[in-house]
Amino acid sequence: MSSAFWTDQAVIVTGGAGFLGRHVVEVLRANETGRVIVPRSVIYDLREASDVERLFADHPDATMLIHLAATAGGIGINREHPGLFFYDNIMMGTLLLEHARRAGISKFVGIGTVCSYPKFAPIPFKEDDLWIGYPEETNAPYGLAKKMLLVGSQAYRQEYGFNAIHLLPVNLYGPHDKFDLKSSHVIPAVIRKMVDAQRAGAAGITLFGDGSPTREFLFVRDAARGIVLAAQHYNSPEPVNLGSAFEISIRDLVTIIAEEVGYQGELRWDTSKPNGQPRRKLDVTRAQQKFGFVAQTDFRDGLRETINWYKSEGDSSII
Repeated sequence: MSSAFWTDQAVIVTGGAGFLGRHVVEVLRANETGRVIVPRSVIYDLREASDVERLFADHPDATMLIHLAATAGGIGINREHPGLFFYDNIMMGTLLLEHARRAGISKFVGIGTVCSYPKFAPIPFKEDDLWIGYPEETNAPYGLAKKMLLVGSQAYRQEYGFNAIHLLPVNLYGPHDKFDLKSSHVIPAVIRKMVDAQRAGAAGITLFGDGSPTREFLFVRDAARGIVLAAQHYNSPEPVNLGSAFEISIRDLVTIIAEEVGYQGELRWDTSKPNGQPRRKLDVTRAQQKFGFVAQTDFRDGLRETINWYKSEGDSSII
């Protein structure tokens, strides 16, 4: 990445204090970005038009927006709050896209989700297959709301010549992830259950589903690097997957986490809980060809770092 490009940029990063956002901000600052602006939700409610308009008025020098803010979580909280997840995400995306255009922002980087893909998309998921079916039901409202950001980005490019791009990261993991069991995804949830059970001397833990689904995971710092690479080099309407090209079953994932944690307790699978999408594996060819992104972090190394972070700092991150 070229620091010369970034020194002239003033970049708004929505969600810049969150899990993925803080890593994106670190990459931007490492590239000597002229100014990095992280709007906080207590000051700017991105679901409200007046607040979004005020955000751009308060930062008239902004040249780029990277939209990472989202209302998101694992299967459980998606099932509890489908309406909230749909509303929050579609409103934030729509308002930011429109007001960024009005404010003369030169580039809009929209972050979608692997949940936008059809439930039974061919493996590996190719960007051209986004529209061949309906998403997996437990997170469809969230996935479709984020998918509308892609539609909006392409529409704004067509009508206004607005340089809006759309990236589709696979499931992320790493330090600063959400470890609250009400909202966390599978890796932080399993890590927390095992570490906490160890500390408490509990006999076993209970896990969602039967362990048969497969997932692809991307270490958060790799994802941040990919987003910044795309922000600098990619300027086309087609969406782009960001992934690691490594697929693993949930059951095998749990086994590896147990090995890294040193957990030897009982594993109970609650098959009354949904499995979610049967398989997730991305075709990552386009990202490599268009802006040279290839994931670099070994999966076990990333898990080990995540586990160590939770053991040392994770308790204070749970709200």
